[in-house]
Amino acid sequence: MPYYDLRCEACQTESNIKATVEERVSGTMTCPSCGSDRLVTVYKRVNIIQQRGSGCDSCPTIGDEGCCGGNCSLPGGSWR
Repeated sequence: MPYYDLRCEACQTESNIKATVEERVSGTMTCPSCGSDRLVTVYKRVNIIQQRGSGCDSCPTIGDEGCCGGNCSLPGGSWR
């Protein structure tokens, strides 16, 4: 079940809420502080975890890893 970073438009509280995709799409999630359903997404930095030691042939190497950990769409990358 994913977590969503949301801000309540009623009380301005930011929360990280665990909910199903169906709950998010249907709008049945509520603010844990005030109970309002007026929630908007808060966009924050994303952390990307790379697989070590499997860089693609087209990426510049960084040690024994590629720049993408082998998960890019460049020619030679393992993800397409």
